[in-house]
Amino acid sequence: MAKILSVNLGSSTLKWRLFEMPEEQQIASGLVDFLDNTKAKITVKFGDQKKTRNFDEKLDLKQAIRVLMEELKSLKLVTQLHEIVGVGHRVVAGGEVYKESVVITKDVLQQIDDLDIFAPLHNHLEVGGIELFRQLMPWTTQVAVFDTAFHHTMPAENYLYGIPYDYYKKYGARKYGAHGTSVRYVSKRAAKLLNKPLTDLRLIVMHLGAGSSVTAVNKGKSLDTSMGFTPLDGLMMNTRSGQIDASLVPYLTKKLGLKDSAEMITILNSKSGLLGVSGISDDQRELKKVAKTQPRAQLALDMFANRVIKFVGSYIALMDGVDALIFTGGVGENSFEMRSQIMTSFDYVGATIDATKNKVAGKEIDISEADAKVKTLVIPTNEELMIARDVYARL
Repeated sequence: MAKILSVNLGSSTLKWRLFEMPEEQQIASGLVDFLDNTKAKITVKFGDQKKTRNFDEKLDLKQAIRVLMEELKSLKLVTQLHEIVGVGHRVVAGGEVYKESVVITKDVLQQIDDLDIFAPLHNHLEVGGIELFRQLMPWTTQVAVFDTAFHHTMPAENYLYGIPYDYYKKYGARKYGAHGTSVRYVSKRAAKLLNKPLTDLRLIVMHLGAGSSVTAVNKGKSLDTSMGFTPLDGLMMNTRSGQIDASLVPYLTKKLGLKDSAEMITILNSKSGLLGVSGISDDQRELKKVAKTQPRAQLALDMFANRVIKFVGSYIALMDGVDALIFTGGVGENSFEMRSQIMTSFDYVGATIDATKNKVAGKEIDISEADAKVKTLVIPTNEELMIARDVYARL
């Protein structure tokens, strides 16, 4: 038996889960929330219990990790920290360098940092977190689990752009995708629920949340995915624009009087999407509250659904049909309204849903109508478990 810590570091939060492996028993989970950078909150859930510690001061990441380790010991979730023999880290971009999870060395860490161009909001931040865990827990095996790795099975016609081929060979200019760890988990889970071999299935996974993507999974492998060179491409998201005409970047850079295109890319990443269209919020829950009186809030929601429908439809054509549509991610798992809005477009392939089943939130469920030819499933993702499995395999 071995205790494995799975870590998912974001810009303002650190999500984690502690597993006993190989039993895959979850011992505890939690969140380190840095809030507005003036105070912090650490939450630990274990069994049917939950403990929260609030701090009226700013905690840096190193302090937060230390407090978290203290909590694990004080709650007797571990007797001593050396029981944790492995730490797995979600890393968004592995480029063409990493096609599977890898034990982290100094050289690997530098390479991940060098790949920051492919995920400018993530990789450099994740490197900082990994370095801290290596300092604070030097006895552990640290493993990087890449969101892009699952998508290395895409054929060239799907990952290449229509630009000079040398740009791909020299500079790695191609589609990489993201959310691969999530897609890998829910695809395997879907095969179990459908009681069919994954290699016999055509699946479309809609990972909908703050970051959103659609992936065509054919015979257990990624065939195509909506995110591109970076996670900015594809669907409209909370603050990301999704697909746009590249000519807009220099055009708006000039019109807005920006210093360079990098400022425009920042706008497309952090001030666009639901937030930019609505002018109100990047949270679908907030937009739904005011949609009847604020037309731009409803417009933003309609645009989000529209982009999902377009990608799903194109992937049905690409695979010459589909066996199951899968919703996952924060929005996919919890917003029955968005699921309903999206699914009204797929009656033509026999993907019809039961309105009562669809109103169930946050749990694994088949929401298909009894006679549906194509199944529609809601499967809460568990990226942390996939991370723990990959760490255990490399101990």
